[in-house]
Amino acid sequence: MSFAVRCAGASVAALCTWCLSAFALPAAVLDDPFDNAITAYEHGDYAAAAVLFMPLAQSGNAPAQMSLGELYYEGEGVPQNYDEALNWYRKAADAGLPRAQLRIGLMYSEGRSVQQDRSEAVKWYRLAADEGLPDAQYNLALAYDFGEGLPQNYAEAVRWYQFAAEQGLALAQNNLGAMYEYGQGIAQDLGQAYKWYSIAAAHFGPSEHEERERSLKNRANIVNKMSAKQIAEAQDLADKWKPRLSW
Repeated sequence: MSFAVRCAGASVAALCTWCLSAFALPAAVLDDPFDNAITAYEHGDYAAAAVLFMPLAQSGNAPAQMSLGELYYEGEGVPQNYDEALNWYRKAADAGLPRAQLRIGLMYSEGRSVQQDRSEAVKWYRLAADEGLPDAQYNLALAYDFGEGLPQNYAEAVRWYQFAAEQGLALAQNNLGAMYEYGQGIAQDLGQAYKWYSIAAAHFGPSEHEERERSLKNRANIVNKMSAKQIAEAQDLADKWKPRLSW
């Protein structure tokens, strides 16, 4: 089966989840320590960003805790330290930040700073997935799909791929197409498979050319099994599809 890359990592780019562009902020707002930290990060001054995030994180600011955890995870502005990263992710996760919960799940899955435990990873993915984070929904779907950390369940995999796909995550869209193509966890439907492969190919970013080519290849593999009418109808569904903006 032609599934996409088996990961959904939360990159340090997530630091900007909580900020606006520094160039669009009024001077009064730029005096805010958190915004100053984000500005430093955006300018590549990771050491200054870490210094600015630290007191905010220590005072209980969850986005700062998450951001500091990312810096420690990547070794940007501070020595790379997975123990410190996990410490700050846990604090942010305890405050309810889904992306921190996802990060903890990934660390358990990879065995970074903790003993590898796929079941524990699934627990954290589910917390974030229930809050609507598409990357976490995708990782939870993968766990069900391949039976890692919990019993294999294709129907549950489809359900979580669908949630993530509807929010615009291209990896989930590709894998949902595969579930429809092979009839795993859902009735086989080549029209839906074509639709989701098309949507995935259109939503991968510029740097994801290999993933885009995979979705296009997946779509090409089913074209000879479909009539011209079925293809036209499936393409029309793809063209009319819009992401769900709220969870």
